Parts: sequence; structure tokens; C-alpha cells
Amino acid sequence: MRNPLLPALCIATCSLIACAAPSNANTAAEERASIAPVMAEQDPSGLSKAYFGAGCFWVEEAMFEDLKGVAKVTSGYSGGTTPKPDYEMVSSGSTGHAESVEVIYDPKTISYGTLLKVFFGSQDPTQVNGQGPDGGTQYRSVVFYQNEDEKAQTEKMIAEFNASGQFGGKIATQVAPFEKFWKAEDYHQGYEKLHPDQPYVATVSKRRYDAFAEKFRDLLK
Repeated sequence: MRNPLLPALCIATCSLIACAAPSNANTAAEERASIAPVMAEQDPSGLSKAYFGAGCFWVEEAMFEDLKGVAKVTSGYSGGTTPKPDYEMVSSGSTGHAESVEVIYDPKTISYGTLLKVFFGSQDPTQVNGQGPDGGTQYRSVVFYQNEDEKAQTEKMIAEFNASGQFGGKIATQVAPFEKFWKAEDYHQGYEKLHPDQPYVATVSKRRYDAFAEKFRDLLK
């Protein structure tokens, strides 16, 4: 039995709706020129960073942003080789990047392990190279670890899920070393909350967010 977060009815209904926002060529070119990589580092205020990818970054951003202890979430691209990737490039699946989020959090309030539980519990981690109606390596489930502790926690959790059969199949989540995070274009930031009536958001994203909120209500702000 597959994770019920994204039912088959939603996939059929939304198969022609993509995790995309309108833009024009000039705007895209200008935003791409300003894109710079973000390197993982310890914030001087004591905050930490974590990097995840699990389908469309609009809903990933919205979910993590509503957790207690999370200060800021940014949508972007990670895991690829092409410098200064823009949305159109990543959407083609040719750059190797995944739509990802940078989560800035207070480890005194929420642990990396809890972030991992939310990450796995708010998606179908058995789906290979995609999430719901979004297919392709750019929508793959992936944890970008920054050190051996994050890697060990992630691999341990995956092994436990596989042993328990909790998700009804083998976990397909990629565990990869973090290299660079490229902030996505400005129009992607906060997109789900700013555009609740956008077709993809109103159908696919809302279903996924609502399931997350119900499951992790004790962790919400």
C-alpha cells in the first residue's frame, strides 16, 4: 500500500498541471544573472542549515516554514553540475539538479532528526524520481547531508523504514553529499502562500500540505 498523501485521483486530475509559475524571457534572464550559490555554514546566531528535496519546492517550503524552530526556508536547486541553473533548465531534467529547500533552523528547538521525520513523513519516499504528478530526476526525493552525523541519521532512518515496511515499499530517497544550493528565482519564494488559488497549489500542494499538517500538528507554530 502506497503512502496516501498523494492519491491516484489527484495524479489523474493534475497530470497536466506542473509545478511552474509564469514568467517572461527578460525576467528569467535577469533573475538568472543574479543567481549565486549558497554554501552550507553555521549561522553566527547559532542556527543551522539543512537541505532536502521531495518534489515541488513550493509545498516543501510551506511545510518546513510552519514548523516550530524553523526560522526561514528558501526554495532553490541542488545536486546538479550546471552553474547558475534557472527554473527552465532544471525543469528539463538535464542539469542534474533537484528542486530543493534550504531550511534554517534552531537545533535547540527542533532537531535534525525531527526534520528528517517530517521530510519522510510528508511525501511518498518510495516513488522513484518524482512525487505525485511531477516526474523526473528534478523532483526526486533526496537528502543532502553536510557531515557524517547527518548521513548516519538519514541512513539509519531509511533502514528502519525499510525494515518496518511503514511505507509499503523500499525507500527510494537518495542520500547525497551537499555541494551547492542555488536560490531559485524570486517568484518561487513563498509561492504557495502567496498564490493559494493557482491550480497546482489548490489541488496537488494543498492536499499534501493538509496531510502534513494533520500528521505533524504538534510540531506546527
